[in-house]
Amino acid sequence: MPTLSDLDLLSLPLESAELAQDPLPWFTKARGVHPWLARWDKFGFVITEYTAMRELFGRDDTLRPPYADVVDTLGQQGTPWGRFTREQMISLPVDQHRLLRTAFAAKFTPRNANTLRPMMRETIGRLLDDWAPRGAIGGEIDFEEFASHFPISVMFTLVGAPHEGIALLREDLEAIGLAHSYQLDRFPRIQEGMVRLDRFVQDTIAERRANPRTGEVEDLLELLIRTGDEGNISHRQLTDLIMFFFLAGYDTSKNVLTYTMFTLLDHPEIYARCATDYDYCRNVIEEALRWYNPSTVARFVDTEFEYRGVTFPRDTMLFFPLSISGRDPGAFPDGERFDPERTVDPQHRQIAFALGKHMCLGQYIARAQLQEALHLVAQRMRAPRLTGEPGRRPFPGSWGLDGLPIAFTPGEAKVGVLEPA
Repeated sequence: MPTLSDLDLLSLPLESAELAQDPLPWFTKARGVHPWLARWDKFGFVITEYTAMRELFGRDDTLRPPYADVVDTLGQQGTPWGRFTREQMISLPVDQHRLLRTAFAAKFTPRNANTLRPMMRETIGRLLDDWAPRGAIGGEIDFEEFASHFPISVMFTLVGAPHEGIALLREDLEAIGLAHSYQLDRFPRIQEGMVRLDRFVQDTIAERRANPRTGEVEDLLELLIRTGDEGNISHRQLTDLIMFFFLAGYDTSKNVLTYTMFTLLDHPEIYARCATDYDYCRNVIEEALRWYNPSTVARFVDTEFEYRGVTFPRDTMLFFPLSISGRDPGAFPDGERFDPERTVDPQHRQIAFALGKHMCLGQYIARAQLQEALHLVAQRMRAPRLTGEPGRRPFPGSWGLDGLPIAFTPGEAKVGVLEPA
């Protein structure tokens, strides 16, 4: 039975700017050499087929999260990012991980996500009040920069953190979000950001302990402090959990909203309908998550196993580019057509939020805030058009656009936005 090293595979330069500019042709070429595997010479092997990603990614019995291994591989032992990455929630002992994940899950159900929609609308409305008028004088905005303020504002509200911290941390979260591109020259800036984020979260926890919100509905921060105290979760672990919450929720939602706008520039009729049809926005977001999502997720083989006649040796590093999974023609025969009204095959649903026991807990909040944002943005930024060439983020890690310059006609918000079904 062949092992990975025996196979004739295309080498994908995942770190290259050329691949990041347009990854899809590279993956098409890779599948022409081998139907579901490619090689990344710097680190390991790449799963290139949607079905193989689904079948392999959920194998929590044979695959382990990459974080401690990546810290060693990148030589980041003893750094702020290295310590956090090695010790974050996903790497906790099973009982503590389960305790904290269960506490999080109680606040991240579809029902609770819907209760947050009014706050999301108010948040995106305030941002649009500031940004939308900039188009009135023939100017342009960087839509990516605009979009970056939305998820972080929602997260700060969820944990009751002072919004003054957004100006302090937004660029730090942006820098830290590129850590898993594995580019060593970025790490000095990443370490600076980790120190500021750590200090901010510790100060926020200390302020809440000194001034608890007695008599009010328990928010996420209050819940996590109480759960941590009852479950003997250390202050360090609680701090890391809230840092993880900020990091996990910032880059992904911002990048998806930005790329959705970029996509809809070529579909003005879909975009215009989003301004008037609230429920349709949900379909557009689901299609957008199939069309694009930011993530390339890594795993290490923990126990040697065999799949489709190939042996995967222990400690092999595997990459799952969820970011291109929805365009695999084997799973989506018409995948190059953006169609919010497509019939979804239950066997071929988008996997933007991953699979298995580490599936993203924040997926319902992410879907809700993306739907709310798209509906109101389409009302306030009418007939958007590209005014310059957007850049690209590095492909591995959290891929997407680096800047999206647009101009538009400012519009008014519709009165009486529909409530979610």
